[in-house]
Amino acid sequence: MSQHGVGPRAIARSVAFLTAGVLAVPALAGCGSEDPAGKPLAGPDIQPAGRDRIADGGTLRWAVDSLPETLNTFQSDADATTARVAQAVLPSMFRMNASGRPERNPAYLESAKVVDTEPKQVVLYKLDQQAVWSDGREIGAADFAAQWRALSGKDTAYWTARNAGYDRIQKIERGDNDLEVRVTFSRPYADWRSLFSPLYPKDVMGTPDSFNDGARRKLKVTAGPFTVKKVDRKDEEITLARNPRWWGEPAKLSGIVLRTVPRDKRAAELAAGDLDLAEVDPAAARRITVAARPQSSGSPLMGPGADRTTARALESWAVANGTDEDAADEETVARKKLHKAAATYARQQQALGGFEVRKSLEPAYTQLALNGAEGPLSDERVRRAVARALDRKKLAEAVLKPLGLPAVPVGSHLALSGQAAYADNSGALGDQDTKEAQALLADAGWVRGGPIEEKKKDKEKEKAAGSEGEKATGRSGDDEGDDGKARSQHDPAGHLAQDGRQYKHPHQGGAPGAYAPQGTAAPANRESAPLAKNGKPLTLRFVLPSGPGSQTLRTVADRVTRMLERVGIGTEISKVSDESYFKDHIASGQYDLALYSWPATAYPATDARPVYAKPVPAADGSLSIEQNYTRVGTDQVDQLFDEAVATLDEDESRSLIRKADSRIWAAAGSIPLYQRPQLVAARKNLVNAGAFGFGAPAFEDMGFLKKGMKPAAGPSAKETVTS
Repeated sequence: MSQHGVGPRAIARSVAFLTAGVLAVPALAGCGSEDPAGKPLAGPDIQPAGRDRIADGGTLRWAVDSLPETLNTFQSDADATTARVAQAVLPSMFRMNASGRPERNPAYLESAKVVDTEPKQVVLYKLDQQAVWSDGREIGAADFAAQWRALSGKDTAYWTARNAGYDRIQKIERGDNDLEVRVTFSRPYADWRSLFSPLYPKDVMGTPDSFNDGARRKLKVTAGPFTVKKVDRKDEEITLARNPRWWGEPAKLSGIVLRTVPRDKRAAELAAGDLDLAEVDPAAARRITVAARPQSSGSPLMGPGADRTTARALESWAVANGTDEDAADEETVARKKLHKAAATYARQQQALGGFEVRKSLEPAYTQLALNGAEGPLSDERVRRAVARALDRKKLAEAVLKPLGLPAVPVGSHLALSGQAAYADNSGALGDQDTKEAQALLADAGWVRGGPIEEKKKDKEKEKAAGSEGEKATGRSGDDEGDDGKARSQHDPAGHLAQDGRQYKHPHQGGAPGAYAPQGTAAPANRESAPLAKNGKPLTLRFVLPSGPGSQTLRTVADRVTRMLERVGIGTEISKVSDESYFKDHIASGQYDLALYSWPATAYPATDARPVYAKPVPAADGSLSIEQNYTRVGTDQVDQLFDEAVATLDEDESRSLIRKADSRIWAAAGSIPLYQRPQLVAARKNLVNAGAFGFGAPAFEDMGFLKKGMKPAAGPSAKETVTS
């Protein structure tokens, strides 16, 4: 499962079951007649339009986060842009539909089904008779076989990042004709639809050299509505061109340019006319929403008309007052700079009036991860107390409600609402309950007002904490008290030193001005005193990214720390650079609490297993965690995954996945919070593109409306984000 689990809430009566190593899981939601999977919380918002309304030609300039290091999705350094290119230029036998479920891709497959289960599982693919590679060769069994051999894991000369499913294949052969491919499995595989999506030509998969290097910087042979025309590493762009050999509906666009644009620069690039489509953050979305509103007759500060008025006034002011930056009066110079910036902003707002924000929910969810490897969170009771302290509904509302999106907490680690395996299994822990959280902490030996052994103060570090960075206690910054002043525990600088070091607050926990002497408990105001055990306070290190695009995470973190404070759990906020956040902290286990996301998958039995697999000792003595960055796992969960992936009964497989999810909730290694918002700025005449939600883009149908044409009736996004 990118970038882009969470968990548990525990009750005191659960302690007996936990200490005995037994879990009483409530009846699964699937036992009733109503489908627990439900429906997607938000559908796609792409401004749908019929092909007859779309002009032929034109180039779509689409912002991406990075220029990929490789165009081979099966290599370890593949990224989201790699996947986007693959969607446009390569075959996929199955793809996710608008409900997040796998569906046959009719452009390539006439049918695909299991035709035998005994003695072996056999899947028969019948390919579209027109399906050909861009060099004119038919797509066939040779391509399937080459990909299987490359990804089977048997030949270590192939530098593959994953081989799940391919390692279960026994053989691949031609069927009754060239359009049929028979795949025989050595072991049953429930997620067989996940294979060969994307499918690379045998020219790429045929040898280790071609696999390792042949598709990193170019793709000579493709089979989608577009081909890769150019990869420009200097300008950080990938240009896709219409594929003349595409047998489906011809692409309306003549080309697509994927441009690398940092998220904090996208509003300016849109305004400058250099982009047509870009995922944006909430702040940029609000700008675009305001700019798109009709001119207001009320306040002169409302609407794009007001921006034009402001721009003209500021330009007149600049002419009247000159533009000489050598003016003696520093205040005048500063005023001129301010007005210049305001005029630029106003001009941008006027240009942004040609765009709109299209919104949905991304096929990914954000979680609070609890590192169970060591420290207080190695005790399951403490992890469950953390989960039980959180009001997930309020956290989801803080992120999604201002955007006009459904603020429903995610109830599963393994699927999202609408997907086949989804069921809200959070009942395995129970709802938010402060008293129950406190009972769990007390059972774990954490006592309010207990003696705390204070470490010797390092004056130099304290001085550095005040001048260079922060180790904030209980706040992520950016919040103020009711009187508009920063709360006493906030970081005065609002950010951490660039080196990521942490600095201890000299007075952690307790009421301001009422700290207990060293080594003793505070006799007064015991209810607000910190929890302690063995001379140490219950304080968790909360690691957060510090980049401009991480404001939402910091907002959530601040609310989480407030909720934890109510049950006596302290936090130390450590803000680190975006570049080091995952590699140096999450993956290496240098955190107690962290916020990060996992993408949704239509194949949880395959894709989610490494995320929740029980860590095992490696040959070198280290701990092998796969992708389980919380280091929390159980043998029972592993067994349920193994059973789910090996049964060909789809109902049984879903039931096993839901059982696994209930036990993941109970282990309290991660807490799902909310489905991530998807905000996409799109030029108003661009259709069939925007916030796709679960669904895969139909690249051949994207384009710009003909002059005078209006899109087909459908969901719009004129007023998508509250200002």
